[in-house]
Amino acid sequence: MAAPEGLFVIEGRPTAQLIADQLREQIVQGTFRPGEQINESVLAGQLRSSRGPVREALQRLAQEGLLVSHRNRGVFVLELTVDDIREIYAVREAVESTAAQNLLDAGPERVDETVDTLKSIVTDMAKQVAASDWQAIARLDMQFHISFVEGAGNSRLNRIYRTLAAESRMCILNLKVSYPRLDTLVQEHQNLLDLLAAGDRKGLLKGIHQHMQKAVEDLTATWHEGEKP
Repeated sequence: MAAPEGLFVIEGRPTAQLIADQLREQIVQGTFRPGEQINESVLAGQLRSSRGPVREALQRLAQEGLLVSHRNRGVFVLELTVDDIREIYAVREAVESTAAQNLLDAGPERVDETVDTLKSIVTDMAKQVAASDWQAIARLDMQFHISFVEGAGNSRLNRIYRTLAAESRMCILNLKVSYPRLDTLVQEHQNLLDLLAAGDRKGLLKGIHQHMQKAVEDLTATWHEGEKP
């Protein structure tokens, strides 16, 4: 395994959490490609770490579902299928719908705080769309949804959602060439923001459903054309 571009040496004594966080980001950015094997000993050498923290980091990412461990073969980056994408976005819709209900029930102060956070993200997203910076767009896309879920104040929803977000970024970045709705991406997020600000519970839940359904249609279109991400 060649040294991946962007992988940096962690100074001092790297912890499993620090290593896992760095690897997770490299995986979702595509530095490590779907199906690629990650060699524990080589990675430890690149990070100037002992193998213990690296092994624990790989185990954490396997538990999150980003890595797959095959007995007697090694650890590999997850390869997403059409069914995986449909499952990811179905669970995302369920989590975001629950978060929306909880957020609206929390009262106007919590809603206003979340709206302010989301406004800033949408503004940044529009700038990156204009610059055609796909990595930044994908990051801000998921930052929007993570912040939305965090607004509900439920730590377990947050933990579940962060894994879904990482998998979603893998989908988005791997299929960026075929993604057809870049020009409407900002408007879709602005629509969700407006519905939340208005306290429109029914409209917000419908908006979340439509947003997820469109994403699945876009991301699975490649397979219908006989391609693979």
